[in-house]
Amino acid sequence: MEGTRSWSQAQFPLQPTSFPPQFPKKYQVLRVQKSKPLKIAKALGTGDNEDFPAIPNNKMFMEEAIGAEYGEGFETFRPNGLLKVDVDFLNDRLQEGFLRRIRYAMKPDEAYGLIFSWDNVVADSRSLKLDAWNQLASEEGLEIPEDDNVQRLLLYGAADDALPKVLLREKNEADRDRLKTRLSQFYYDNLLKISEPIEGLKEWLDAVSTARIPCAVVSSLDRRNMVEALERMGLMKYFQAIVTEEDGMESIAHRFLSAAVKLDRKPSKCVVFEDDPRGITAAHNCTMMAVALIGAHPAYDLGQADLAVGGFSELSVINLRRLFAHKGSTFMDLEKQIAEKAPRRRKLTIDTIF
Repeated sequence: MEGTRSWSQAQFPLQPTSFPPQFPKKYQVLRVQKSKPLKIAKALGTGDNEDFPAIPNNKMFMEEAIGAEYGEGFETFRPNGLLKVDVDFLNDRLQEGFLRRIRYAMKPDEAYGLIFSWDNVVADSRSLKLDAWNQLASEEGLEIPEDDNVQRLLLYGAADDALPKVLLREKNEADRDRLKTRLSQFYYDNLLKISEPIEGLKEWLDAVSTARIPCAVVSSLDRRNMVEALERMGLMKYFQAIVTEEDGMESIAHRFLSAAVKLDRKPSKCVVFEDDPRGITAAHNCTMMAVALIGAHPAYDLGQADLAVGGFSELSVINLRRLFAHKGSTFMDLEKQIAEKAPRRRKLTIDTIF
């Protein structure tokens, strides 16, 4: 029919004048007004709507599991089903191809991968946590004791363990959740003020960047806060991979393994920079080397590390080569080859006729 228009030819928004005058007014479609797009903030505060406050992440005040005690890894999904990734699997699958083996034989430094922990290695999270605890205590009208054991509990213990001993006095679970949320808010507010990395880190990253060694940083922070903090400190350009809360890793070791995958380096070729004995144990569980920074923990607590230094200024690229010196190069190693068994030799028998 000539008087009708097809659905595909209809144009939106419709105007009232597109209907004949005799058409009942109540059935006419009014002009569709454009409204501002509705923005909903994401649960982790990574949305772009400033009207919704970011929900704090309480993992900064939780004692995380070390992980990979028996070489176990994490699970990931693939189109053909669930894939279990463990330490041996990654060391086997991330083997260098022939061309890479030639390149790494000529430039061995590029075969390594460096993984930096956020806490007290990239940023001074020790002072951030103490300031958050002091602000919370001041808001509640209390004071935190100066006892060394209490300070250690606040820095390295879980908030659930520290709150009853420091601030909570016969309060219910709702008060505990409120204080934990408020504690995280203070931490993130203080994080926005940080603009300087740990002393000597930028110079060390310059050196490894010149040697073309890829780097990753791992943390339980959400990605937005992590990226913003790295940009303020001028370190974002040095890291090829970032592992944050959104990656869904359940332990320290799983974060290290995820960083190795993102760097495309097998775990046995990675070096972890840590300041915590638990992080060093997690690195060794992943067959990684561990470099400990003395400061937050005394040197005698970091004896299990492959190398302990007082600061990044004591490091050089040669130190990385020495960590792997005892392993040697696998470029010219003999490879096992299954040889087919030779067929059995037939026995010759001689018949004697008498």
